[in-house]
Amino acid sequence: MIKKINILIITMFGIGNSRYAPGTVASFVTCLVYIFFYTFEINIIFLVFFLTITFVYSVYVIDVLIKNFSEIDAKEIVIDEFIGQSIPALTIYAFLEKSNLSHFILYIMVSFILFRIFDILKPYPINRIDKNMKNGFGVILDDIVAGIFSVIVLLILILLMNYV
Repeated sequence: MIKKINILIITMFGIGNSRYAPGTVASFVTCLVYIFFYTFEINIIFLVFFLTITFVYSVYVIDVLIKNFSEIDAKEIVIDEFIGQSIPALTIYAFLEKSNLSHFILYIMVSFILFRIFDILKPYPINRIDKNMKNGFGVILDDIVAGIFSVIVLLILILLMNYV
């Protein structure tokens, strides 16, 4: 029973079993979740705490259940997309003034595109992490770095838009 619950969580309740682009679907669903959180003004401290717990839990569960998947970074495991996409989402959440839902949605969608680009193309050092760290931490770390790259580009875009 516990094993089934753990598999449900690291596959984001079956999203990882999507026939087409499970990582993209998981990232998009993550954006929708953060739009929901923003709409209901969920406290960011709670969200950061929840994300931290999810990260630690996911690293452990991926390492424990790795034999249940075809490879260490199997396409079914999409909790790493949730964690990686959460980084730019939380950054926007923290810095954007409250009650500006249209701007939040715009920035979330831009962050979604940026995150997917970095996650799919895997520029350095993401590609090194992906190739060399074959454990639960490595599965998630490459998405964390993709999320950080997304934040950097997103903040540059926001700065440029404010100065133009």
